[in-house]
Amino acid sequence: MYVDLNLQLTEEQAALRESVHRFALEVLRPAAAELDRCADAARVIAPGSLFWDVFRQAYRLGFHRALLPAEVGGLGFDPLTQHLFLEELGWGSADFAIALGVAGFPFATLAQTGNAELIDELVRPFVEDGDARFIGCWAITEPDHGSDTLIAGTPEFHDPTITGNLAARRDGDDFVLRGQKSAWVSNGTIATHALTFLSLDPTQGMAGGGVAVVPLDLFGVTRGKPLDKLGQRALNQGEIFFDDVRLPARFMLTDATLYEMTLDMTLALANAAMGAVFTGVARAAYEAGLVYTTERVQGGKRLCEHQLVQKRLFDMFTRVEACRQLSRAALVYNHTVMPPATQYSIAAKTFCTEGALEVTSSALQLFGGNGLSREYPIEKLFRDARASLIEDGSNDVLALVAARHLLAGLSAEPVPARGAA
Repeated sequence: MYVDLNLQLTEEQAALRESVHRFALEVLRPAAAELDRCADAARVIAPGSLFWDVFRQAYRLGFHRALLPAEVGGLGFDPLTQHLFLEELGWGSADFAIALGVAGFPFATLAQTGNAELIDELVRPFVEDGDARFIGCWAITEPDHGSDTLIAGTPEFHDPTITGNLAARRDGDDFVLRGQKSAWVSNGTIATHALTFLSLDPTQGMAGGGVAVVPLDLFGVTRGKPLDKLGQRALNQGEIFFDDVRLPARFMLTDATLYEMTLDMTLALANAAMGAVFTGVARAAYEAGLVYTTERVQGGKRLCEHQLVQKRLFDMFTRVEACRQLSRAALVYNHTVMPPATQYSIAAKTFCTEGALEVTSSALQLFGGNGLSREYPIEKLFRDARASLIEDGSNDVLALVAARHLLAGLSAEPVPARGAA
């Protein structure tokens, strides 16, 4: 329904977009709508749930390995193709788009290390999986720490009185993990492996962290119940507890010397992906509103014939197109150039999520009372969009992180941000 302003798209990219769009329309949307109505969040992921049918279909199509490089068996998408892929998934279902993206996160990170042993042990079984037996999650948020885990470079990040809730200490050939991750871990109660951000050296505060891939079948790992929440209800989220879990040292990927750099790169890539997904959500709301106004008659004529409605539709259209161009540019650049320009990924995430909320709200207004009804898709899109301003970093805190990047570019000295947390 939209014209892609990139005239360089290949036939293969156009065909992929159409294929993913069809899957989003025929599989993701109806499944997400049905699971959204589950009163008990545990039912979403119960054995026999539609959730598992969707995951298996996505895995059999190879969608779980879409963000992995071709040399390890991934689809090897270039950055532009990644954006096309993520936008279409987001158009169909933000909840499933995020769940499927996070499912591959630990394995994509392992693939980037070049560690042949771990690639053979974990990555290759994942890419060959056609039954959703291997599912990843990103375990970073904690009971006492949310978006403040992302404010690398600030005095607070280096304050030794502020440390993480999940600690790892070296013990021979293992690390011993003790603590927990919060209820906001996406795929947390269903994942088999977690890309885990943890505290290695508390004397350095939050900066003394490390990153490990943790198989979640290790002795001492337990889970909380699935979180019951406002939106994105098909996205399973829940706590993970670690009670003296012994993790072989080879699974520790990053120590404190590289932690802040790793955190920055992770944030750049994750926020860019969020921008693409919620461009899709905004587009879904705009298109639904556009179609509805051509069918609904009010005041003796179709809604789309009223000038106020036409102005609202144009504003929605403009915001969607702006979201696409910014998020696409940020994703392509930050997947191509190292080190990434993280401020652009943050700009894409905040602009596109706020844009999705704005466009879904406008669409709901066009639907009038019907927009409040669960018989129409708009109220779910609105709830899904509202969640996005908090997940993957609160937009308010992310803005402060990006501002530090902007100001640091004017000086060789780090810019203090006392009170940023």
